[in-house]
Amino acid sequence: MINRLLRMKCLISFRLLNKYYMIAVDGTGHVTYKERHCPYCLTKEKDGKIMYYYHNVLEAKLITDNGLALSVGTEFIENTIKYTKQDCELKAFYRLAKKLKKEFPQLKICLLLDSLYAADPVFKMLDSYNWKYIITFKEGSMPKTYEEYLSLDKLQKNRIEIAEDGVIQTYSWVNDISYRGPVFDILQCSESKVNSKGETENTRFLWITNLNICKNNFFKIAKGARLRWKIENEGFNTQKNRGYNLEHSFSSNEMAMKNFYLILQIAHTIGQLMEKGLLKDKIEKVFGSITNVFFNLLEELRTRFFCQYDLERCTLVPFQIRFSCAPP
Repeated sequence: MINRLLRMKCLISFRLLNKYYMIAVDGTGHVTYKERHCPYCLTKEKDGKIMYYYHNVLEAKLITDNGLALSVGTEFIENTIKYTKQDCELKAFYRLAKKLKKEFPQLKICLLLDSLYAADPVFKMLDSYNWKYIITFKEGSMPKTYEEYLSLDKLQKNRIEIAEDGVIQTYSWVNDISYRGPVFDILQCSESKVNSKGETENTRFLWITNLNICKNNFFKIAKGARLRWKIENEGFNTQKNRGYNLEHSFSSNEMAMKNFYLILQIAHTIGQLMEKGLLKDKIEKVFGSITNVFFNLLEELRTRFFCQYDLERCTLVPFQIRFSCAPP
């Protein structure tokens, strides 16, 4: 489905720096059990005692600034039957990255990642794939590199302040920092604004990137970096709280559970394209929201009686379920 959208160039206007498709990668909880669900369950322990069993998933979503979060890859985080060390998000990332490279070998990609991925093996892997990346940078991830950055930041003159709508943003960056071979730039955004209580709020963002930062592109890179949160908001949060029931266990069979998750990604993709595409105005006018469209479809499936003639007719001509009226 995503390959079709790419070939149609539907998403070309949302590329970072008019070149790179932004793909955010993050993990999320799927289902949780009090007792072991299957041989592949992950376990949460405290003081040597298992508290619960769970299944997580690592997701890659193509992000756009108009709110799309389209699934382009999924890797289930699970233990093998015989394992010595539990599976984790970072291990799953290496598997997922290989799948993405195989599925999109020529696509210009910029990965948006959190601080977990600020590691030498990740840098080398992404450089070997000729991918760009923007990674959240925290002091604990690379302490020595962080200290080096602070020292260089005091000396360099790459500093620009932008004030708009009561928000003051100060951008600064340092180029060509070497870390065990890979070379990258570090971009900082310090934001200051006055809240409704009259109090000043200060926020600081820091990113590592192998994009070459300069005065012509620093703002676009920072804007793209902050879109990483869309995988949480428009992605996981929507799938958990807006009727998709991501965290609901519809089956005790682990294969059926995975199939449900993948079908959910397809449904969410279709829903987003309907809500933000050509049907946007019609949906708002007739149904109010995409959620109401799905409720109407569910009600049709629940109450519609299919006779033998209907089922036989399906094999001859296209079959449609039509909405009889708009919701009250």
